[in-house]
Amino acid sequence: MPVAKGATIDPERTRATILHAATQVLYERGLDGIGVAGLCARLGVSKETLYRHFGSKDGLVQAMLEARSDRVVRWLTDAVEAAGDDPADQLTALFDTLQGWYAEPAFRGCALLNAATQHHTGTVRTITTRHLGRYLELLTGIADRAGAADPGQLGQLGQQLLILVEGATVVADHHNPTRAGEHALQAALTLLATARRT
Repeated sequence: MPVAKGATIDPERTRATILHAATQVLYERGLDGIGVAGLCARLGVSKETLYRHFGSKDGLVQAMLEARSDRVVRWLTDAVEAAGDDPADQLTALFDTLQGWYAEPAFRGCALLNAATQHHTGTVRTITTRHLGRYLELLTGIADRAGAADPGQLGQLGQQLLILVEGATVVADHHNPTRAGEHALQAALTLLATARRT
């Protein structure tokens, strides 16, 4: 990432460029699938530049996971909100969005769960737990709008929907991406209908 003669260095832009490129490499290769030297070579930056902006590879991993969580939660929230007020339509939009992701050639599963599985550090696990909590909040909101007013039932339905989301993602990554989102959606709609009747 050399700076052209006469150009000014913009630290924020440099950091964002490194983060964007590293996100793709680390998602494709896994957190432990590439060392610092290989990562720097792929990114076109020196170790000194990486360390100046992130402190260490672990600092880069933390920044990458936090940014990815923000982006994915915003992406799914936008899909749910664009679907209107009906909870069934919101779930359909959510699982349709996920199915589109599963069909992408670069799909490698949930980056945060992959990270927690590959890299058993407290920081990575904390970020992943927070990420799943944000998913749960989104899904519990759908359950609440569906009429699951009892706090126990509301929490249970939110957890079940979270299991379907993450289960579909794992199945799409490790078994067959073709209809994983569609199958999970059918189960989610059944759970939603049951919540509405009780």
